[in-house]
Amino acid sequence: MDSRFFVPDLCRVRALFMLLVTSELVVLALAMVQAQHDWIDWEYFGLLSLFVQWTLLTSVAMICPLRPRLAQLPVASATFVIVVLVLADVFAFSLFADRVLNPGPGAPQWHSIAKKMLLAMLTTLIVLRYFYLQHQWQQQQEAELQAHLSSLQSRIQPHFLFNSMNTIASLIASDPQRAEDAVLDLSELFRASLRTSEQLIPLHRELELCQRYLDIEALRMGDRLQLQWHIADGLQNQAIPPLTLQPLVENAIYHGIQPRAQGGIVRVEAQASGDFVYLLVQNPKPEPGQSGHDGNRMALDNIQARIQALFGDRAVLKHSHQGDIYTVTLRLPAQQVDRQGAQRHT
Repeated sequence: MDSRFFVPDLCRVRALFMLLVTSELVVLALAMVQAQHDWIDWEYFGLLSLFVQWTLLTSVAMICPLRPRLAQLPVASATFVIVVLVLADVFAFSLFADRVLNPGPGAPQWHSIAKKMLLAMLTTLIVLRYFYLQHQWQQQQEAELQAHLSSLQSRIQPHFLFNSMNTIASLIASDPQRAEDAVLDLSELFRASLRTSEQLIPLHRELELCQRYLDIEALRMGDRLQLQWHIADGLQNQAIPPLTLQPLVENAIYHGIQPRAQGGIVRVEAQASGDFVYLLVQNPKPEPGQSGHDGNRMALDNIQARIQALFGDRAVLKHSHQGDIYTVTLRLPAQQVDRQGAQRHT
């Protein structure tokens, strides 16, 4: 369904349930006002509730299949069509109710029918106005979220730029092919940091970006940098925000490998468990007196803000120490995206 249309999908159980509950609360309030001696006029409540529920359900049954066509109309035209459908439905049921409650010859009670139609029109307009304002608010929230995510993502600037440029410069004369490959890897990394329109990408694209980064660092660190990859099968299209895993790998090298004269191992692991996918990045802890994890804390805060904005409480980012190993764990909801980042299923 078209998310740009202000009327929600009334075919969904949740939307229909909310309409039914709201209408029953209105009927209950009217029955309390109608009561003369007791708190509630139960006879009036029963009759009005039956009338409102039948008209509501039949109106929804007419509007729901027409939603794709209504979405193509201007707001005023779509509102007019919906109001006409509801009034026609109320008019038909009012005539039917009048014949049931007042059998025999005689003209219908047009005054009572007119009041029902007027009340139905006012109620429909109020509900549609609420839908419109709610839709406008959701559109604003989505725009603010996109701006917030773009702002967070644009702040991710790999701090290995100058080291990489120096490495590339030293390779130009001795190994021009490797220098060219490094330039291509570096350009792809910065192209990813500027591609702020994507909210979710397949995991395999993020892993490819990590590999490009690691290829550049391997030129500078040589045998000091060792890698272990453990990626479970079937996770190639797992949805992940862009530049989420790469900064974690970058910090693992910057804080865990670079300060150590002997280097160390960076381990990257991805596995599924239940409704979630877990990504782990492990590296040695810095030796005493060497670089700590202040910069790592900044990267974690940035990624935490992004996954919370996209997934809410279902996504978790945490870090831990076990012996000499520092581990960052990222938990994401298990869902798939295509190559363009469109969600396929959850």
